[in-house]
Amino acid sequence: MPAARPVGPRRRLPLSRRALRGPALLLSGALLAAGCGSGAGTDDPAARADAAGYPRTVRDCGHDVRVDAPPRRAVSLNQGTTEILLSLGLADRLAGTATWTDPVMKGLEKANAGVPRLADDMPSFETVLDAEPDFVAASFASTLGTGGVATRERFTELGVPAYLSPSDCAGKDNSGDGDGVRNEPLTMDTVYGEVRDMARIFDVEQRGEKLVAELESRVDRATAGLDASGVTLMYWFANSTSPYLAGCCGAPGVITRAVGAENAMDDTHEEWPQAGWETVADRDPDVLVLGDLTRKSQTAETAAKKIEFLESNPVTRNMTAVREKRYVLLSGQAMNPTIRTVEGVEQVAAALRGFGLAQ
Repeated sequence: MPAARPVGPRRRLPLSRRALRGPALLLSGALLAAGCGSGAGTDDPAARADAAGYPRTVRDCGHDVRVDAPPRRAVSLNQGTTEILLSLGLADRLAGTATWTDPVMKGLEKANAGVPRLADDMPSFETVLDAEPDFVAASFASTLGTGGVATRERFTELGVPAYLSPSDCAGKDNSGDGDGVRNEPLTMDTVYGEVRDMARIFDVEQRGEKLVAELESRVDRATAGLDASGVTLMYWFANSTSPYLAGCCGAPGVITRAVGAENAMDDTHEEWPQAGWETVADRDPDVLVLGDLTRKSQTAETAAKKIEFLESNPVTRNMTAVREKRYVLLSGQAMNPTIRTVEGVEQVAAALRGFGLAQ
C-alpha cells in the first residue's frame, strides 16, 4: 500500500548547522559525505576492530550495496525493515525510523522505545540527513525511489549505502502508477534473504540464521495438517470508497498458499488493485481478512471501521463472510512482505480452524 507522505517533525538544529543549509541541501550533503560516507565511527578504534572482513557487498535489486564497516547510524525508512533490524538485536545501531502503519511487533517494544522516530509517515530527505546516517534501508520502492524520500542513487552520491527490500523488486514491476505488478509469486524465501542480507551487512550472521529458523518453524507449526482447500479469502487493506484488495501474488498470496486456501482476487497480478464494492459482493468470499491499521492516511484504516462499513453498506452486508462474521484482523505489516507475514499465516490458519473451515 502507498504510505502516507506528510513531512515528519524535524529535529531543531544548532545554529551552526542551520546556517549551513541551502535550498538544495548541497552543504548538508557535503557534511554528510564527509562525516559518514566512509562508514560511521571509523575514527573509533572499536569501530575499526569491528570492520574485520569489510568492505562487504550484497547484491540487491540489481544494485551492489557496499558497506565499509558495520553500520552504526542506520536509518530505516519503513516499519518492515525496522522490525528486521530490531529482531536482529540492532536497536543500538539505529539512528532513526519512519513510516509506520502499526504498533511495533510484540517483544520489540523496549528495543524500539530507544530509537528516534523521524516521522510516523514518510520523512523528508532533509529529516533523514539530519540523522547523519551511514546506511539507509527501505521496504518499498515508493519510499526509496522517485517520489519517495529520495532515490538510492541520491543517497549513494552522498556516500550512504542504500538497501531496498528484495520483496519489492524480485519478480515485480514497479514502473506503473499503483503498487506494482507481480510477475512471479512472492515467497518467504525472499523475505528470509533480506534477513540474511541485513545480518551480513551488520556482521551478525548467526543472529540472522537463528531468526530465519524461528520464522520457518512458526510457519511449519501453524500449517501442520491444515487443509483449507475450497475456502476463499479476500484481503482488504484500506479505503472504503474504492478498497485496496490483495492480488494473487504478494504477501497475502504467501498466506493463502500456506494455508491451502484460494484468494478471491487471484485473477489479478497487481499488488493492491482497487475494486468496486459490487465486484467484492459478487465474489462473495468465505472469509474477509481485514487490515487493522493505526495510521491515518486512508479511510477505514482500522478493522473496526471496516466492519462497521461492511455491516451497514447495502452492497456488502449480505455477503457470506459478513453475515457469518468471518473476519480475520491482521496488522498492516502482516499483509506486507515482511517477517510479520509469518504472523499473518499463524492468525489466518487459527481463524480458519476456529470457523470450522479447515482441519
